[in-house]
Amino acid sequence: LLNLGPQHPATHGVLRLVCELDGETVLNVTPHIGYLHSSFEKLGEYREWNQVVPLTDRMDYLAPLIYNCAFVMSVEKLMGIEVTERCKVLRVIIMELDRIFGHLLWLGTTAIDVGAFTPFLYSFQQREKIYQLHESLTGARITTSATRVGGMMADIPEGWMEQLLNFVDEFPKTLDEVDRLLTGNQIHIGRTQGIGVINADEAINYGFTGPNLRASGVPYDLRKDRPYYDYETYDFEVPVGEHGDCYDRYLCRMEEMRQSVGIIYQAMSRLPAGPINVEDPNISLPSKTDCMSDMESMIHHFKLITDGIPAPEGDCYMAVEGSKGELGMYIVAEEGDVKPVRWRVRPPSFVNLSVIPKLAEGHLVSDLIMINASLDIVLGEIDR
Repeated sequence: LLNLGPQHPATHGVLRLVCELDGETVLNVTPHIGYLHSSFEKLGEYREWNQVVPLTDRMDYLAPLIYNCAFVMSVEKLMGIEVTERCKVLRVIIMELDRIFGHLLWLGTTAIDVGAFTPFLYSFQQREKIYQLHESLTGARITTSATRVGGMMADIPEGWMEQLLNFVDEFPKTLDEVDRLLTGNQIHIGRTQGIGVINADEAINYGFTGPNLRASGVPYDLRKDRPYYDYETYDFEVPVGEHGDCYDRYLCRMEEMRQSVGIIYQAMSRLPAGPINVEDPNISLPSKTDCMSDMESMIHHFKLITDGIPAPEGDCYMAVEGSKGELGMYIVAEEGDVKPVRWRVRPPSFVNLSVIPKLAEGHLVSDLIMINASLDIVLGEIDR
């Protein structure tokens, strides 16, 4: 028996893998989770709707804005709130930006696992630019808490679109450089091709979604199959693999980043003028300027903060295409509730982790490191 983790750089978090070996060959792997348990779902039951948002970006801290959007979208679906067109397009931009953000960390750390240091430097150089975009938009680099029920915490600041345009103009050059370093590299190919293979039927039966499912040849993407925020009107392709191995998972994520750049360009061109939040005094707070100059606005602000946003009785499930797969939010509310009675998250990493025993069986311990990296898990959403 070999304990890999929980304190090990190759487990990509506080994950413990108990490996049963025959020499260097893996016979079985048992993942042990819970080392990062944070009780986010239970904490959410004691917070008003907008107060839950800061909990969401602690789950997948590698793509926090996608989690921010997914939660408020589920609340808006429950309450029947239709956000403004400007808000929709801005949320598309930030979700695609954070898809790139999450994939870049996967790329850098996977390159390190396979022994390539230069792609790690390239990916983290680009991540720093997205950190700066986060900070300009939300005031925070990781814990963004950017969304609100019915809109956003604030509209985009002056100069942010130019900053974003500079990033998407330059970023494809980095992908091209990484392609030259890794995609045709025989060492990288030898470490990934034919390793951790899962076919389409098995991937579906395990509940795979996202790049891991598409690498097995299943063209399932919520942005295409169950579109939200008018994704059906955007021109983009869904990258699909053939063999379902570590190499195909690498190729799918690389191409997804290129497709996300294209979506961001399209969204930037169609971002309309107008309010970012719904103009409903029972949902949206007045501006700070109004609060400081108008007594009625100050009273309105006070009442909305103290009383909260009441929800109708019911439950709903809302899923978006996260960077790691289907990210689902299920919420239950009773009539007039300003807090969820129950909040349940469907994290893609939890499902992805469950297949490690199957993928690793018969491979070497060194291959197990590559298999784990190719699945792109984050322990924050597993141990939520």
